[in-house]
Amino acid sequence: MSRRRHLQNCHRSKRHSLSRSTRAELQFPVSRVDRLLREGQFANRLSSATPVFLTGILEYLMANILDLAGKEACINHRVRISPEHVQRALINNENLRRLFQPSAFSQPAASPPAPKKK
Repeated sequence: MSRRRHLQNCHRSKRHSLSRSTRAELQFPVSRVDRLLREGQFANRLSSATPVFLTGILEYLMANILDLAGKEACINHRVRISPEHVQRALINNENLRRLFQPSAFSQPAASPPAPKKK
């Protein structure tokens, strides 16, 4: 019987540790966001939920941007998303345009030429 207890105790101790990203079902690394928040010294103290929440927000924004950029690429009959597609997606969406001001773009948007009036 003691052998049986020993095996049960060994089994209990071999639990795999789950990362905070896995627990929150996020793809972005929570630990990296936590480290960047602490290194940036934005506040004296941080809640343990703060990096998880911020990581969720970043992942949500990126998913929306990539979705819109993918639609832009499809409109232009392209398979790959290019930086121009991302930029057009940000400019065409009112909420994202307000969030990312035009000064944040590194190069001017390549817009189609305007039709000439006769």
